[in-house]
Amino acid sequence: MSRNSSPWDQLLFQPPLCEGWKQKVEGPAYQLGNCILLLGYMGGSGIFGSIYIFSLLATGYICYALWGWLNACGLDIFIWNMLLVMACVLQLAHLVYRLHKDTFLEEFDLLYKTLCQPLQVPFEVYKEIVKCCEEKVLSLARDQNYAVEGKTPINRLSLLLSGRVRVSQDGQFLHYVFPYQFLDSPEWESLRPSEEGTFQVTLTAETDCSYITWPRRKLYLLLAKDRYVARLFSAFLGYDISEKLYALNDKLFAKFGLRFDIRLPSLHHVLGPPPLPPQVTLEGQGECSGPRLGTGLGGCWAEEMWDSHVSSSLVWGGTSGLCLHCSWG
Repeated sequence: MSRNSSPWDQLLFQPPLCEGWKQKVEGPAYQLGNCILLLGYMGGSGIFGSIYIFSLLATGYICYALWGWLNACGLDIFIWNMLLVMACVLQLAHLVYRLHKDTFLEEFDLLYKTLCQPLQVPFEVYKEIVKCCEEKVLSLARDQNYAVEGKTPINRLSLLLSGRVRVSQDGQFLHYVFPYQFLDSPEWESLRPSEEGTFQVTLTAETDCSYITWPRRKLYLLLAKDRYVARLFSAFLGYDISEKLYALNDKLFAKFGLRFDIRLPSLHHVLGPPPLPPQVTLEGQGECSGPRLGTGLGGCWAEEMWDSHVSSSLVWGGTSGLCLHCSWG
């Protein structure tokens, strides 16, 4: 090797050899630092895994800094390790800030685990949904009305978090609303975004309840902006309305006392073909003659039910616009 070779060449091709190995091992601070770093690099992914990793890295570098200051007596060892400690502490502060920023109330965490996590809804999407309801949990005292038929305007969509709500019409009990069911999904779906209306049923809290609510205008803006959220709400509302339909199955009877199932595709084969009233139509392409539901979220299907001894009605419409309104008087 020539004398004018660079230091890098000498380091790579003629590395300096140790003249003699030390007979004693380094101090306990150095050994402890190695063990902590070994445990630190076994951390997992995600925000909690990162907190675990950087916490142990910071502790290990502190041990190295103590070793460099007390045993190795090297100022450079101490300074470099303290810089690494500061970098880990800054990263930990950033992770804790993110964790605090993404933390919701306990009710919202439970709501995500119950409704959204089974559907693998991204947490960022869920944050947008929660932000739309202003991250507020509202309460209903026992016997307090959420809505009164014919008086309360339909200007919001609410989801029950705890308690039980009684739904009635003209003083007659219809069904209950239980936790993680929408309070007013049929009313929400019965109107177009530009239409206004009032509740046709009364909702009364039978126990102390808590719920969240989305203002109608803000939620429509979110659904128009994010197609994924619109499909998500379409699935939630469709399932919720079907649950309410099945809850009313026991209240639907034929005139001669035969109980029938709302899952049947055409009830008139069982009940006999009654004369159609003037307001009832069967249309292949066009608007539903009965109440419309699903106008804004992809589908027109809904229910209009009441039990007045001898009358009941069902409305169903598909995405193609087919609408069948049957009534028995």
